[in-house]
Amino acid sequence: MSFQGRHVCHIADMTVADVDRVLDAAERLLPAARGERTLEAAKGKILATLFFEPSTRTRLSFESAMHRLGGNVISVAEPGSTSATKGETLADTIRMVSSYGDVVVLRHPREGAARLASRYSRVPVINAGDGAGQHPTQTLTDLFTIRKAKGEIRPNTVTIAGDLKYGRTVHSLAQALAMYGAEMVFVAPESLQVPADMRQHLDAMGARYRLASTLEEVVGETDVLYMTRIQKERFPDLDEYRKVAGVFRVTPSLLAEGKKGIVVLHPLPRVGEIDPAVDDTPAAKYFEQAAYGVPVRMALLAEILGLKGVA
Repeated sequence: MSFQGRHVCHIADMTVADVDRVLDAAERLLPAARGERTLEAAKGKILATLFFEPSTRTRLSFESAMHRLGGNVISVAEPGSTSATKGETLADTIRMVSSYGDVVVLRHPREGAARLASRYSRVPVINAGDGAGQHPTQTLTDLFTIRKAKGEIRPNTVTIAGDLKYGRTVHSLAQALAMYGAEMVFVAPESLQVPADMRQHLDAMGARYRLASTLEEVVGETDVLYMTRIQKERFPDLDEYRKVAGVFRVTPSLLAEGKKGIVVLHPLPRVGEIDPAVDDTPAAKYFEQAAYGVPVRMALLAEILGLKGVA
């Protein structure tokens, strides 16, 4: 099925074949993402980025991706500068912005915002994170990094640790790994474990997973350790946040007890859950992961815009 003109609001909007197609294209686009090739396939095309929440990696990698494809970018990176401050609805904002560009990338604090935007947009909408909901392009980047580091996705045991209740990157990644049949271990305090409705969905998919409460008990069987930040901004009660802040920390000594060849990923930013001493170990792949956001998003944009001769 062609990607051209499609919205990507949820990882479930894509099949395994779709994901593989994007990852394969991203592999071929690596030289262009690094500036070693110059492309003009998106000449005359405009990407509109709308970020109603802070972002460094996602926004800049999308904008870099569009520029690397030869296109242009219009951007809102400060919510206070939009007419939302005057009471304009998201639906009206999307109606307007989608008339200015060829594809819209939206980050919004409200879960389901991207799906809502897709109903009113004249052009494809890509979800760049909607509250505690989904972050499908981060998941594509995560899968690409796993494939680069481990050769393939399916045979690995992926341990996902930290904030599994509010973490949208976790929700997207878990469903994608279930699609591939990878084995998962979810490590979190009980208050931050994968929500019951998500577990029910994973069960319906036939996912292979189990729950754990410490990194020490699972590091020896882990191929990929995916750490996440405890997201203070998602907690309705700061006292609850304080109870779990800093509960997990990856250190060189922990990795020394781990499975041979273990790699550590993180969607970033980190706030203490990975010791900086880990940065200099072979396990550290999180900065490469962030860099891979450019070729992956180039590949997705190329597919959605129907660009020819890109990869």
